[in-house]
Amino acid sequence: VQLQASGGGLVQAGGSLRLSCVASGLTFTVSTYNMAWFRQAPGKEREFVAAIRSDAITDYADSVKGRFTISRDNAKKTVYLQMNNLKPEDTAVYYCAAGLPGRTYGYWGQGTLVTVSS
Repeated sequence: VQLQASGGGLVQAGGSLRLSCVASGLTFTVSTYNMAWFRQAPGKEREFVAAIRSDAITDYADSVKGRFTISRDNAKKTVYLQMNNLKPEDTAVYYCAAGLPGRTYGYWGQGTLVTVSS
């Protein structure tokens, strides 16, 4: 299983970006796994951002609730993170992750950099 994240870039505060995470692997389906986005800012620990479970239930960190939306396209094996009203504190490398229900996230993408200027 491989996860390829993309969509990062430089955006002004208040702007929007959409991150994508494409999964590959013969038996991998995004609807079977819990999929999530994490981020790591410079000098900080990695933190949870959002998740969509195999049953489609979503969860968000308090810092992004109401601004970010996680979704998935099963046919395209892709998970998205729509980020609106971005703030400078959202600047980080964003990673997508996958894990079977009840287990830790065992698969990770390479990360995509999001930079929000003030």
